[in-house]
Parts: sequence; structure tokens; C-alpha cells
Amino acid sequence: MKKVLFTAHIDQHIRHFHIPYLRWFQENNYETHVASNGNETLESTDKKHNVSFSRNPLSITNIKGYFQLKKIIKTEGFEVIHCHTPVGGMITRLAAISSRKKGTQVIYTAHGFHFYKGSNFKNWLIYYNVEKILSYFTDTIITINEEDYQTAVNKNFKSNNIEKVNGVGIDLKKYKIIDPLQKTKIRENLKLKNEDFILVYVAELSVRKNQEVLIEAINLIKNKIPNIKLLLVGKGKDEKKLKEKIFQYNLENNIRLLGYRKDVNEIMGMADVSISSANQEGLPVNILESMACGLPLIVSDCRGNVDLIENEKNGYVVKKDSSKEFADKILTMYKNSSNEIFIKNNLEKVKDYEIQKIIKNMSEIYKIKEG
Repeated sequence: MKKVLFTAHIDQHIRHFHIPYLRWFQENNYETHVASNGNETLESTDKKHNVSFSRNPLSITNIKGYFQLKKIIKTEGFEVIHCHTPVGGMITRLAAISSRKKGTQVIYTAHGFHFYKGSNFKNWLIYYNVEKILSYFTDTIITINEEDYQTAVNKNFKSNNIEKVNGVGIDLKKYKIIDPLQKTKIRENLKLKNEDFILVYVAELSVRKNQEVLIEAINLIKNKIPNIKLLLVGKGKDEKKLKEKIFQYNLENNIRLLGYRKDVNEIMGMADVSISSANQEGLPVNILESMACGLPLIVSDCRGNVDLIENEKNGYVVKKDSSKEFADKILTMYKNSSNEIFIKNNLEKVKDYEIQKIIKNMSEIYKIKEG
């Protein structure tokens, strides 16, 4: 039986984004392997390898991970290796050099290069040069937004192929518009009222996701929209800092930290608006899921967000560091009866990001015929 290997820095990345692809490989008679840091039992995975990846590309731990992975690749003999995340992709491509010379197809998906317009010199110095060098050892580089695609092409990355794919795909059977009665019930379960104006942001609590600017925005308009509620869904190292800021502005009744949730589709379904203040994105799944749930959007002007939102066609795009702009657009959307236009355009656009379409696209890149 042919074998495929998926690699990433941590189990969580595989669990969140790549199970449908592993299932597809199994359906096409491949033995599926995953190599990542962690001991999770992952769906559609025939064999899980716990590899010592560190998120810090300069960590000595990655040397151990390199030798672990090199042994796995040599022992198993994979037809296809598909790697993800900056460190996972770096270690995998180095460990697969010999295997690739023998015919193994090595694919790397950039879920958002760490070097981008506006990023600091350190990111360009480290991550750009690493990615440029590793492109020599990659058959296909997959990008998921226009800026990354243009960077890879214009900076002459040396892989055999550079492709742009519409992200990892979303399940339109799971993320969809829900009926009013169900919406009311979900709100009641979360101790929210029908008359509340609810914003939702699903993201890691971090500087990268920039929730602080939203707290400041809510503070600016709390008296103009007394029933406003901002739900921050996710966990992260900035949780304590964000709680302190919420307390500082006396916004405990307006902003709630919901932590990690398994019912994100329901929370999105009962909300009024989806919002994103991210400083950096690849192609944001939370935005695509929101679009599928029929939500109008207010997003920051970062790479990835602007690939999905055309300003005033299917939402509003604002400067990522401007709490005033966020506040103004929240207020506009609260008063605006034409949000239905945003919703209609989003529902049409999101069809291009449906998981089965992306898998079909990927099957062509893998050069594997289904069945």
C-alpha cells in the first residue's frame, strides 16, 4: 500500500485543518501517517509519530526532531509528503532530501509566510531566507493568499511548482445559516438576549490576533449601543492581559471571553456580526466560516482578510490599529438596514472555498486520480 505523510509543528494544526485530506487519502487506498509534536489520537490517521518540533526555528530541539523524522521517512518510504507550519515545513523538507531524490513528492503549504508587507526586519532576515533556501528542496509550494503567491513567484522561489489554493476549505454542511428559533435557544444557553447586538471573533488570544483594539473600540461606543456584546472565542497567552483591560474599562457586561469551544458554528450562527482585528493572517478560516453562517463582516486590512472582504461589497475593511475605525464601522453596521447585501455576497463568495472543491484541486496537485 502506498503511504502519505502529513507533518506540522503540533497535533492541533493537523486536527483543525487536515483530517478531511487524510480521510481522502485513505479512501484512495493510502496508508496515512502524521508526524507532529504531541500524543493525540487523530482521526483518519493509520500511524501517528510524535516528533520533537519546537516553534522556535533556532531551538536545538529541532535537531532531535530532524533525526527522528529522517529515520521515519527512510523506514516508511512515502509516496507523498505534505508539510505544514514554518518549523514543521523546515525540518520535514531537510529530512526528506534523500527520499525526494528517490521519487518522493514533497509539498509544502504556506499558511501565511511570516515575512509579509509590514512585518519586521527580523522576520524577513530569518523566515524569508529559510523559505528561499528550502524552496530548492520542494516539489510544490502551495500559497493560500495573493500576497504570498506573488512573493513566491516574484522572489524566484525555486520549487518545481508554485500554486495558489483557496485555503484548507470549510464544511458548508456544518457552517450555515440557522433558523430564528435555534438562534434564540443558543442565545438563551449563553445567557444572551434576542435584543443584544452580538459581535463574535474566533481567534487565539494573542498580539497577532490583536483583540486589544476591539476592547478599545467597544469602550468608545458602549454608551451608543448599550446592548452590545463582543464574544471572544479562543484561548492564548494574552488572556490575562485582555481580562485586565476589560476590567480597566468596566466592560465586563459587554465583552466575554468564552475560551475554547466546540460549538463555534452555533455561536457564529446566532451572532449579528463577525469581526477580525488580526495583524497577520494566511487565509482566515474564521472569516470563511462566518461568511457561510450568513454574517456581515468587519475586518482589519491585513493580508488574508483583504483576499476575502471587498470593502463595502461584502463587509468593511478598516486599519488594523484603529479602534476608532472599528468603532465607527460597528456603529454603522448596527444602524444599517442594508447588511443583507453583505450577507448575500458572502454566501455566494464562500462557495469557492468549500472543502470538496479544495480537495479536488489538491488531488490535481498530488497527481492522484480519485477512486
